[in-house]
Amino acid sequence: MAYRIIISGGGTGGHIFPAIAIANAIKAAQPESEILFVGADGRMEMEKVPQAGYKIIGLPIMGIQRRLTLQNLKVPFKIIASILKARKIIREFKPDIAIGVGGYASGPLLKTASNMGIPTIIQEQNSYPGITNKLLAKKASKICVAYEGLESFFPKEKIILTGNPVRKEVWNIQNKKNQALEFFKLKTETPVVLVVGGSLGARTINQAIDACATSITSEGIQILWQTGKSYTENTHAKNERVSQHIFIKEMDLAYAAADIIISRAGAMSISELCLIGKPTILIPSPNVSEDHQTKNAMALVNKNAALIVKDAEAVQQLPNEILSLLKNKERQAQLSSEISKLGRGNADQQIAEIVFEVIQQRKK
Repeated sequence: MAYRIIISGGGTGGHIFPAIAIANAIKAAQPESEILFVGADGRMEMEKVPQAGYKIIGLPIMGIQRRLTLQNLKVPFKIIASILKARKIIREFKPDIAIGVGGYASGPLLKTASNMGIPTIIQEQNSYPGITNKLLAKKASKICVAYEGLESFFPKEKIILTGNPVRKEVWNIQNKKNQALEFFKLKTETPVVLVVGGSLGARTINQAIDACATSITSEGIQILWQTGKSYTENTHAKNERVSQHIFIKEMDLAYAAADIIISRAGAMSISELCLIGKPTILIPSPNVSEDHQTKNAMALVNKNAALIVKDAEAVQQLPNEILSLLKNKERQAQLSSEISKLGRGNADQQIAEIVFEVIQQRKK
């Protein structure tokens, strides 16, 4: 069957990469299908989606700034312009379904699609949904979620627990430990702490590692550290036990090398970590709407699947947490076992199947 499908959303890699994973799963199952992405002008998806081989159209949508600024006066006009453009896109493309993955563009596109009688599916990545998805849920056919317990936000009969779509090349780490240690020039008999704060970095995590790197490595520990673009100081260049990188493209090898992992608690990071199955310390970012990351982290902490350190306490507490966890093999094994139970590796295929089912029900 040749289906016509719009996928909308973006803004960050956490929205874009799942969207691409869903598109790839749809094309794998139904190669004749046509997929059009709709994103926000000037955002990351306008570059990443074409790189993945898909066409994308941008809406002039923008978000409200938290601080007082004249830019916020433009928001209502941008929303109206985006709805009008979304209507034009839908009329011309004639989709069988529209899928929203979160991000600025998904709001006007999915609302317009619903109003025009097009079935919609929401893919909610977080344990605490944002306002846009809560509003869109009323008219959605199905809501694919990554966490249990979202019945208080969405209609129970529409919810399907699928997990988040994660790129398989990231979590396929079996039998790669030796290759990974060699790639990053790390020693084979020394524990490795992997530190990741996202592609842009995480200031507090970087400050904490910067402050404690010497004391930790003196305990016979190696640090594999993705600092992100915002942190370019190479303060540990002479410390052979610190492997410092602005960005790590080979994340499968980084995960394979790690004995424990320090990470932010974005929805997609957590989905990857559940599939990796290694002991993890989460440091949620305080700079996200509705404190999503703390809620994501606590969903794991409450199941004994991860440890948490508050961002404000990271510089003081992180060194002790790292050393304590590395010395406690029993705790490592427990964390590894419990986080692995939460991993879902076929979310992209499951969501693709749900998409086909909703289209077929509409065509009956």
